[in-house]
Amino acid sequence: MNNCFQEIQDGHPPYIIAEIGSNHNGDMNLAKKMIVSAKECGCNAVKFQSWDNKSLICEEEYQKNIKYNDSPKKHFGSLREMVEKYYLRPEQHNELKQFCDEIKIEFASTPFSNKEVNLLNDLGVRYFKLASMDINNISLIEYMASFQKPILLSTGMATLGEIEHAVNTIEAAGNKNIILLHCIAIYPPEYKDINLNNIKMLKKAFGYPVGFSDHSIGASIPLAAVALGACVIEKHFTIDKDLPGWDHEISANPKEMKTICEEAKNISDSLGSFKRIVSTAELEKRKKFRRSIVITRDLRVGEVIEEGDITFKRPGTNISPTESKYVVGRTLLKDVRIDEVLTWDALK
Repeated sequence: MNNCFQEIQDGHPPYIIAEIGSNHNGDMNLAKKMIVSAKECGCNAVKFQSWDNKSLICEEEYQKNIKYNDSPKKHFGSLREMVEKYYLRPEQHNELKQFCDEIKIEFASTPFSNKEVNLLNDLGVRYFKLASMDINNISLIEYMASFQKPILLSTGMATLGEIEHAVNTIEAAGNKNIILLHCIAIYPPEYKDINLNNIKMLKKAFGYPVGFSDHSIGASIPLAAVALGACVIEKHFTIDKDLPGWDHEISANPKEMKTICEEAKNISDSLGSFKRIVSTAELEKRKKFRRSIVITRDLRVGEVIEEGDITFKRPGTNISPTESKYVVGRTLLKDVRIDEVLTWDALK
């Protein structure tokens, strides 16, 4: 990673992205409420999606999706009507970026065409996010990589070969600012299909930092990802799961997101080092919790200590049980009483 994005790498707390996506429902007031809530939860960034009515969906697909028979909470009309309502206009991008700057939370977005890469670059975003669906969209990857900004590369639906091709494409542009995101592109996935161990596998296979783009319900799975070393957590976010729209039901609400932000940092701090270290606090704890050699009967000066004359009890402030071989057979220099802690100065 280059110096402009040092917080996304090993040794730092996980970088938490609240994926607002299209959960703003085309309403800038709602979008700003979500941004404020994400900031209050402790998120590092909010992320949107940058596409329009022409850059993502072809006319044939619009014609196939004139109406829906499933959840009215997700679908209020034709696909074209929903896209028209939900896509962010350039001026709305600018408005949201300025608002994020004002309250000091990172603005990010996923571009779906070169035009939107340019839009985001002109806004001054620090990094691009490549959606899982575009991991085989090599021309888009090449263009995105040419800006030499960090790229968060989501790997949902992709084989290792496809991931490798995408990584090689970015590297070929002279850009090695890559963060892989393990992802299962099902909303929500079954637990057995999440395969969090892919986080370690991807890091070993490609040598880049690895995060987790999560579509599970609740906070437990992204927190488990942090415990496995995920340096980024991207989680869909809403202020109300009952709002109409595509992703509100599977998104984290503020309570869940706050838990993720707080506990992710705690988990990261607790992971520590591979090196075995006994802390100063634990060294102090030894004095109370470990044992010392204690005498089992009254003994007088000049007597020789036998095996049955000692036992081990708290506190651990004097001769350790591991040192008993240096005690048995020694002569006493002073009287000692039953249940008294033995000290080295009592021995000849």
